[in-house]
Amino acid sequence: MSANIEAKKQVVEEISEKIKASKSVVLVHYAGLSVAEDTALRHEFRKQDVEYKVYKNTLVRKAFDSLNVKDFDGDLNGPTAVAFAKDETTACKILVDAAKKYTDKISMKSGYVDGAYVDVKGLSALAAIPSKTELYSMLAGTLSGFVRGLAVALKAVADKKAE
Repeated sequence: MSANIEAKKQVVEEISEKIKASKSVVLVHYAGLSVAEDTALRHEFRKQDVEYKVYKNTLVRKAFDSLNVKDFDGDLNGPTAVAFAKDETTACKILVDAAKKYTDKISMKSGYVDGAYVDVKGLSALAAIPSKTELYSMLAGTLSGFVRGLAVALKAVADKKAE
């Protein structure tokens, strides 16, 4: 076997491992981004701990095929980048913001979230959901409000009895 074929097999294996390790994988159509725009987008992905990389469509297709996922064959054409995220919403949120910022230059094609194919509408819906950290903060705020209300009520009862 030639070295080139071996190198491609290693890349397919690398992509397969990244897909297995990620909670969400988003296929991204990009065209016309300037170097500065692409650098800013990559910086945003790195900041949020999302891996964003451009692979050949055939290698990504073979990686999905090795995992017995055939849903992406129609989406793997044209310029395609792949975003691998450790949660379900982060990559989608970044891409929705980027699509607004870089109109007609970047868009989501489809995604693979928790072992299932997700279309663009589903990815947009995921982007609207708060992240786990935000949900925990909201829960903590709600719970602290109940505790605060209880404390005020108990103090009022204690003050009334003291009179």
